[in-house]
Amino acid sequence: MSAVVFDVVGVPHPDRASRVARLGEMGFGWADLEDEAYWTDQLVVLAAPKQEELTAAAERLWRIFDKSARFVRGRHDLYAMIGVPEVLWQSLDKLAMAPEGLLSRYARFDFAISSGGDIKLLELNADTPTGYAEAAVATPWLCEQYGVRSPNGRMAELVRAAWAEERPDTAACVGYGSHLEDTGTIDMLVRHSGLDVVREDCLDLWVDEGVLRGSEGREIRRMFALYPKEWMAVDEGGDALAYALETERLQLFNPPHAILLQSKGLQALIWGLYELGLVFTPAERETIGRYMLPTYNKAVFDGSFVSKSMFGREGGSVSLFDAEGRLETKDVDGFDTSGLFPLVYQKRAELAQVTLANGVFHLLVGQFVINGEPCGLLGRAGGPITGNASHFVALGVR
Repeated sequence: MSAVVFDVVGVPHPDRASRVARLGEMGFGWADLEDEAYWTDQLVVLAAPKQEELTAAAERLWRIFDKSARFVRGRHDLYAMIGVPEVLWQSLDKLAMAPEGLLSRYARFDFAISSGGDIKLLELNADTPTGYAEAAVATPWLCEQYGVRSPNGRMAELVRAAWAEERPDTAACVGYGSHLEDTGTIDMLVRHSGLDVVREDCLDLWVDEGVLRGSEGREIRRMFALYPKEWMAVDEGGDALAYALETERLQLFNPPHAILLQSKGLQALIWGLYELGLVFTPAERETIGRYMLPTYNKAVFDGSFVSKSMFGREGGSVSLFDAEGRLETKDVDGFDTSGLFPLVYQKRAELAQVTLANGVFHLLVGQFVINGEPCGLLGRAGGPITGNASHFVALGVR
């Protein structure tokens, strides 16, 4: 850990149970998961100049990803190259793209910040990020207790603005009512939206001649869903759902074009265009070279690298290789999608380590982008691969 970039403050409160109960009342009801402590009751403080640099980097990268997705749109060779399932190609070609910067209204960059302060983008979850309640509710509460500034104060305001534009009549996730984290994320987003929205389990939805219907047969026209769009390629009802989108009987939020941003293959395309000197302005090239990692569709590295599925999530399908190209470790907790989607290969980046009360961990820094604006930080402490077994730790700024 470098005190210049990160500092750990506080010690866990002796009465954890009361604090977990309080967080539950606030809407973050999975601070403890299956008798394991998911939330670490401390605060990691990021130096203010570094947080300002991170926000500026996210703003510039967001524009670069948006520009790149528009470059890809309509080119089936590029859809295939970045792993977009063919079931979605018609929708991507036919449907109008959202205005600049709004291909996704609810997204999160994941960054590695080294002990020396170097910022490198690992990936963008532009489709179904979780961690919202942790960042929007728990983090400001913890920062206030320690007298540390939280950069997350506008998250709820931006959610309200995004949902006011999209006006979903339904919000859904897989396992609504039983999966604590996804259910809680949906509930908190709906609460912050201020809208009267019906909540559904994706497994209860069905398509009737192109019309999506809820568990009681209600027609659904506009839906926010924590449902990864690539699953349409493997789910039994995927073709029918894609048809509902193509025929515009259903409007999905985030919209279908968010999958172009979501694919890690887009990072390989961006890096390839950067190396060829195409598409990007000098300022954009400077941002790519400074904050992105060399990423390819093949393992062409001399040094250590990472392989991961173009649509892997929560660490699933990630493998780390050493400088000689030998497998060092791989994720065994997350769902492995490497057999379903192509892989990308990315240069390894250093994640700073922080010493918390429950051990020494690598720190991953998430930067939410809501309604087109970088607006909130999410800290996750885990191993070299940040997956399902990682801990939530709040991030403040000083």
